[in-house]
Amino acid sequence: MNDLFDKLGLDQPKFPETPAFKLVRNDDPSTSHEAAEKLNVGKMERIVLAAITSFADKGCISDDVLDIIPNHRYSTVTARYKQLKEKGLIFVDHRKRKGTSGRQQLVMWSKEFYKPEE
Repeated sequence: MNDLFDKLGLDQPKFPETPAFKLVRNDDPSTSHEAAEKLNVGKMERIVLAAITSFADKGCISDDVLDIIPNHRYSTVTARYKQLKEKGLIFVDHRKRKGTSGRQQLVMWSKEFYKPEE
């Protein structure tokens, strides 16, 4: 999904793949392990990262991400946040915004746009 990166004038980031073993627990059924092996997690991580990056230095909450990629399930999108944080591609700190539910959600930034609060 290069289009969001292209619109922002950004290069596609180098993207380490997430190994399948990080997607399942040891005690999950064999079908879950087989599904994890077949998943193209990197593609979904790129889509989520592009969505987060599109908010630039304003950052976004999960509701924002879900709004701009509505054809993907909630659990598919939100599961990518952890891997993106572990890879250092997105950052989250203590800042929050109110979501559509009325509850506070953490703000996320792609690494190019994250600026710690002073």
